Order: sequence, then C-alpha cells, then structure tokens
Amino acid sequence: MAEQVRVGGLRGIMMRGPGLTQTLPFYEDMWGLSLAHREDGTAYLRGTGTEAFLYGLTEGLVFGIDYVHFSMPDRAEMDALHAQVTAKGACVLGAPAEFDDWAGGYGFEILDPDNRRLRFRTEARELDDRSDWAMPRKVSHVVLNTPDMEGVQEWYADVLGFRVSDYSADQMVFLRCNSNHHSIALVRAHYPSVNHVAFEVPTINEFMRAIGRMKQKGHVPSWGPGRHGPGDNPFAYFVSPSGFVIEFTTELQQIDEAQHEAQVWPRDVPEKMDQWMTAGPPTPAQRAVMQGRPDPGWPELRAEGGK
Repeated sequence: MAEQVRVGGLRGIMMRGPGLTQTLPFYEDMWGLSLAHREDGTAYLRGTGTEAFLYGLTEGLVFGIDYVHFSMPDRAEMDALHAQVTAKGACVLGAPAEFDDWAGGYGFEILDPDNRRLRFRTEARELDDRSDWAMPRKVSHVVLNTPDMEGVQEWYADVLGFRVSDYSADQMVFLRCNSNHHSIALVRAHYPSVNHVAFEVPTINEFMRAIGRMKQKGHVPSWGPGRHGPGDNPFAYFVSPSGFVIEFTTELQQIDEAQHEAQVWPRDVPEKMDQWMTAGPPTPAQRAVMQGRPDPGWPELRAEGGK
C-alpha cells in the first residue's frame, strides 16, 4: 500500500469581503505586515519571512475565506497529492498547472466538505528575508468553525494526511501536517465560518512587544495575553476593523511523531485553558466574535467542476 501523501505546510490565507482592502492601513500601521503587492480589488500582505504573502485581502460580497493557502515541497509531491485527493473523491477544481496570480508557482485547488477553497502551491515567488523586530514572521495556524467537526476532521485526515495532535474537550480538534502542533484546528459550531487566524512572531519578547505596539496605538487584546494548554503557545487575540479575529502567538509546540499521543484537554479547568492564569476564559463577547459570520464558501465551484 502506497504511503499517504501529506500536505507540506500552511502558507497563509486569502480573506474576502466587502470593503476589505480599505482596512489595509490597520495591517500595515498596527499589525506589522507589509504590502507586498496590490492589484485591482486584492492586496497581498507579507511578513518578515520569504513567503510571498501571509494574509490577503480581496473584495467580495461575503465576509469569509477566499482560500486557505498550503505548500508542497516540489512538483512530484504536488502531482502525488493531486492523484491522492482525486482517488479519495474530493472536489478537485482542476489538474495541477501554473498559477497566473502574482505569487505564481504550480499547483491546484480543491473544496473541503464545508465548501472552503484550499489552494496548494509549490515554486511560489519568494521575497527577501527580513529581521524586523516584533513583526509577524508567518501564519502559525488557521482555526475553522464547522457544523460537522468529526466529519471534517476525518476528511482532512483521510484526504490530506493531517493527524490529530489534541482535543479541547469535545468542542475542538487540533490537526497537524508537519511537526507544528497544529496548522488547522476545527471548532464545533452551528455553521461554517472562520474562527481566527494566528500570526507567529519569533520569540516571547517579540510577542509581548507586538502586544505593546498594538496597545500604544490604542488597540487592546480582546482576549489575552495567556498561554494555551493544547499547543503550549502564548496567545493574544484582537479583532480587525472588518470583524475578523486575529492572534499573535509564538513558541508553538513541536511534535515528536514517534512519541506524541493525543490527549483530551478539559475546558472547565482554568489552568488547562490558560497556563499563566492571566487571561481567564474567553468572554461571551469573545466567543461570539470567534463564531464569525456564516461563510457559504464556494458551492458554485462544486456545482461547476466538483465531483
């Protein structure tokens, strides 16, 4: 039996919504991203690493995800992944090919069970490496709300090779595609939506300084700082001008595949939710904003080209 192909890593995410590009100054002046490229209706924002963009803003009628962006190491692995997802009956939106967008490269797209578009890319444009202090270096993870947590979890595991790292009671599951504790996490919800996107800064000092930068500019965390149990990562959540939840984090747990065993973390033990006991549990208002707005995804793409 052939070994399962696994997704290489998380590159970032492209968000969509009405008036989204008008919020660009927030991400440049406060959050610490830099504009890498802009074209009609779309802005690509970079971090300090070589990734072409971490967070994209594109105009659309619905607030939600345009696509979640993943990497593969090379064309051979990309083609192998395409063969695997096709054999698994995923909704594949075309054969691997050259992308004609600014980031370039080679790959393909599929839809997940909630009609979210996932883009896989190799040979993408690379930028200069920077060492700007306390600025986001990469996207650490994307957390998705779903009405079918078990079903979507099984799909990501079976089709894309993700593995379970941990659970938060029966309400959340953390999924990894490499040594990072999680690149995707799923939250049980009433409808599909984006819960939050986490940006990693390199060190704990830079994490605290990033929070300080936001506070100096009049934008305080909606939750945090604290330190999660699952993933062992510090957290500080903010709400963007368009209503999306974004997070600063660092020091995400690295998984030893030979030794790690998933555990169920309780949600009713304060130290398990926040090891530092500085943030406390999320408020009802925080939980509400993390529920997000219903995102139908791309059902029209499934109807046009899906299986």
